Amino acid sequence: MTGAMKIANILLLLFSLAYTLPVVAQRGSGVRRAQQSFDKAVSQLTNQQYDLAIASLEEAIALDARFAAAYQQLGDIYRRQKDYGRAVDNYRQVIQLDSTLTPLTWFGLGESLFLTGNYPDALMALRRYRDTPGLASESQRRTDKYIADCTFGIKALRSPVPFSPRNAGAAINSPDDEYFPRLTADQRTIIFTRKKDNRENFFESSRDSSGTWREAVFLRGQINSDLYNEGAHCISPDGKYLFFTGCNRPEGLGSCDIYVSRREGDRWGTPHNLGTPVNTQGWEAQPALAADGRTLYFVSNRRGGQGGYDIWKTSLESDGQWQAPENLGPAINTPYDESSPYIHADNRTLYFASNGWPGLGNKDIFKSKKDSSGQWEKPVNLGYPINDHHEQSALTVSMNGGQAFFSTRRTDGCGGLDIYTFELPIASRPHPVAYLKGVIIDAESGTPLQAGVTVTDVASNLVLYDEQADYEDGTFLAPLPFGKTYALHINRPGYLFFSESYPLDDSTKINDAYEIRIPLSRIRVGTSATLSNIFFETDRYTLLPRSKSDLEQLIKFLNLNSKVRVEIGGHTDNTGNEAYNQQLSENRAKAVYDYLRNAGISASRLTYKGYGQSRPTARNDTPEGRQLNRRTDFTIIE
Repeated sequence: MTGAMKIANILLLLFSLAYTLPVVAQRGSGVRRAQQSFDKAVSQLTNQQYDLAIASLEEAIALDARFAAAYQQLGDIYRRQKDYGRAVDNYRQVIQLDSTLTPLTWFGLGESLFLTGNYPDALMALRRYRDTPGLASESQRRTDKYIADCTFGIKALRSPVPFSPRNAGAAINSPDDEYFPRLTADQRTIIFTRKKDNRENFFESSRDSSGTWREAVFLRGQINSDLYNEGAHCISPDGKYLFFTGCNRPEGLGSCDIYVSRREGDRWGTPHNLGTPVNTQGWEAQPALAADGRTLYFVSNRRGGQGGYDIWKTSLESDGQWQAPENLGPAINTPYDESSPYIHADNRTLYFASNGWPGLGNKDIFKSKKDSSGQWEKPVNLGYPINDHHEQSALTVSMNGGQAFFSTRRTDGCGGLDIYTFELPIASRPHPVAYLKGVIIDAESGTPLQAGVTVTDVASNLVLYDEQADYEDGTFLAPLPFGKTYALHINRPGYLFFSESYPLDDSTKINDAYEIRIPLSRIRVGTSATLSNIFFETDRYTLLPRSKSDLEQLIKFLNLNSKVRVEIGGHTDNTGNEAYNQQLSENRAKAVYDYLRNAGISASRLTYKGYGQSRPTARNDTPEGRQLNRRTDFTIIE
C-alpha cells in the first residue's frame, strides 16, 4: 500500500469514528464501570490507540452485555481495520439491542456484508440506510454505489465464468508474497515482485528447454536496492527494457516515480527517472508499455483526473521525449480508484483494476476494448469467480489471448500471495497476437547488426512497429495481430534493405512463433533484393495501394544511400504467352520506376527492365512456385 493510500485510510477511519462517537455516546450504559470503560475507549480512539480501544470496549460489553453503543463502536473499528467478519457480528448485536441507535449501523453492516461477499443481506441493509431521511449527498452517492455493486454481485454469482487457476509452482512462489507477474512476449521470462521482511524487490525466472520454470533469482544489476522499494513494473515485448515504480528515491520528483532500465547482457543497467512530464510531485506508478514500445500507460493521482487514482497515457516522440500525459477519461476512469493497467499486444484491449465500476468488492479486474473509431468501450467485469469480494489486480495476458497470470491467496499455495495462471474465458480474451522474433546479421561475417525495423499493415499502410534492432545482438521482437498481412522491412546504411510479407490469416497458426534470421548484404554492384510487398491485379500493371510500404522503403533506401544507382526488374511466371509476359513485366517495372520518379528520385539514378518469364527463382509447376516467380526486384548497377 502506498503512503498516500495509508493516509487516506487513516483519515477515513478518524472521520468515521468522529462521526459516530457523538451519536452513540448519547446512549450510555446504566452500569457505571461499563460506562467508564467506554469513556476510556473514546479517549484511546482520539489518540489512535485502536488495540487498546478494542480491549476497553470488550471490557465494557463484558460488564454490560446490552451496551449497544459499545458494540457499535467495536463494529466501526473492526470495519476500518478490514476485519469485516467481526464488524458484522457487532453491528448485528446493535440492531438486535437497539436498532434506532444510529442509521450508520445499517451502513456499516451493509458495507461489511458486501466486503465479505454476502450480497443479498448487504443489499437489504444498504437499502435500509438509503431510506434515511435527510441523508447527505455524499452518503447517498456512496450508498448508491454499494447498492449497484451488490446487485451486480448477486447476478454474477448466478452466472459464474470458467476458472481453474493453477499455481505457478515452487520455483516462482515461496512462503513470502509474490505478485505483479509480467512476462516477455515469448513467455519464456517472468519478472515479479517478492515482498520479504517488508521489503519489495524484483525476482526473475526463465523456462528451460522443457518449458519448466527455473528457480527464481534476485534480479541482477542496478534495479533492486537496499534502501528503497521497487515494484509495479512492465517489460518491453523483447525483454530488453524494464519500466518500474520506485518510491522515495533521492532523485525522485514525487513520492513514487516511474523509472526505466535496460538489460545489459544478463544484468540490468542503472535506472533512469523518466522525469517530467511523466513524473510529478504527486504519485506515478504501475507502468504498462504497449507493444509498439512507444506508448506508456500508468497510474497517477495528479490534477486533471476523474478523481482518486486514474490511468493516464503518454507517447514517446521521435526525439526521445515523452508527450504530456493524457487522462483516459470517464470511459475508463471513475471518481474512485483505477490501477494496474495492462495493455495487450493487440493494442486494443486494456485490462485494469477498479473499485469504481460495478464489482464484487474492493477492486475487480475489468476489460475494455477500443472500437473502430479508437474510443474505449464501456469496461466489462471479468466476472465471478475470477473476481470476488477480495482485491484483484495486476493481470497479465499471453500474446495469443488464451492464458492469464495473476496473484492471489489460495489454500493450495506456497504461502501468502502466490502467482497463478488460468485459461482466460473466451469472452474476456483480446484479439490474438503472434510475434516476429528476428536477428539481423551481416551476410558475409555473421556479425550481429543494428538496423531499422518496421512492420506495416499492408491493407491500411499503418506502421505498427518502428524500432531499432538491439545494438549488441541485432535482435528484435515485433507483435503481429492475427487476421492481416504485414510487410517487414529492415534498413541499414551501406546494406541492401530487406523486404518480406507475412500473411497471418490462418487460425491454425495462432500459437506459432515466427523466428527468423535475416542476413543483410552489403551494397555492391550486381547485388539484388526482392520487393516482396509490391502488388498488381492479375494481368494488370497499376500498382495497388498496399504496395505503398515497399515503395516508401525503397525511397528511404535510395535517400540513405545517395550514390547508389538501381535497375527495377519485373518478372512473371510462365503462365500464358511469352511475349505477353515480357511486355507485362516491363510495364510493371516501369510503374515502380514512375512512382520513384514522382517521389523525387532523379532519373539518372534509375532504370527499369522487364524480364518476363526468363529468370524464375522457383519451379513453375506449383502455385507457390509461380507466386515466387511473379515478383519485382531491384539490382545495384552503380
